Amino acid sequence: MYTQLAKYYDEIYHFKNYQKETEKIENLIQQQKRSSGNHLLDVACGTGNHIAYLKQHYIVEGLDFNPEMLKLAREKHPDVTFHRGDMTSFKLKNRFDVITCLFSAIGHVKTKPRMRRAVRNMASHLQPGGLMILEPWITPANFRKGRIGWDFVDKPNLKIARINISKVRGPISAFEYHYLIGTPGKVQHVADKVSQGLWTHEEHLEAFRDAGLKVSFDSEGLMGRGLYLGIKP
Repeated sequence: MYTQLAKYYDEIYHFKNYQKETEKIENLIQQQKRSSGNHLLDVACGTGNHIAYLKQHYIVEGLDFNPEMLKLAREKHPDVTFHRGDMTSFKLKNRFDVITCLFSAIGHVKTKPRMRRAVRNMASHLQPGGLMILEPWITPANFRKGRIGWDFVDKPNLKIARINISKVRGPISAFEYHYLIGTPGKVQHVADKVSQGLWTHEEHLEAFRDAGLKVSFDSEGLMGRGLYLGIKP
């Protein structure tokens, strides 16, 4: 998904309304942030779709682990500074008033210890009074194994059909995706496996508290998965 299919990422997730999501994020920042600055870091920024709107309000930087996604983000936003790094271990000189980690990217760290390290590491990059906004992956109780998912892209010169099956392997959700990609030159089949960690609500709260953040939870969130909001004292 993030290497061979990176160039199709924005097409595959055409259903996301990044502008509307960013409007809610902006409202939460105005309500919750206590620091006086205006510097924001978007962790696991992907191709920079939230950044397109966040940069209208903040001095924004982006961070992602995947070089292909970062290449696309830099092409779309040459005015923004992007960093390559792992959310569990990145080290930047700047400290930020807001750190976002959206679209359930936290799930890709897979294990509970790595999730806790990621939250702690992001918290260490906050200014006092700064706000961290994290969109979690699905909880173990709400994850539906055996579900067949699908999505389609229908454009004149691009057709994509994606079918997936959801499985559970211990504390990990596992997806097997199959893509049929049609362009004027060829039809291509790509298989991709994605694993994401499954953690309870309380495990997320514990991670925020242990990172020294005052945590609250917005149960609605951006797409029904909720948002964890952590303020650094």
